[in-house]
Amino acid sequence: MTRGNQRELARAKNAKKQADQTKGKKTENGLSAAARKLRDAEIMQQKQRKAADKEGHDLKSK
Repeated sequence: MTRGNQRELARAKNAKKQADQTKGKKTENGLSAAARKLRDAEIMQQKQRKAADKEGHDLKSK
């Protein structure tokens, strides 16, 4: 078994990669699915209002 070390190195590399991927993500702070859905819906509504306001201003300037 000459590849035992290679397998351990690959496992360590993969563990580091997985840790780096989850490092920058925000946690949900224990929100339930329904609470998260309401929060996300409010954020999307704000974005839509902002986009609609921007389109309205662009149309007036033309």
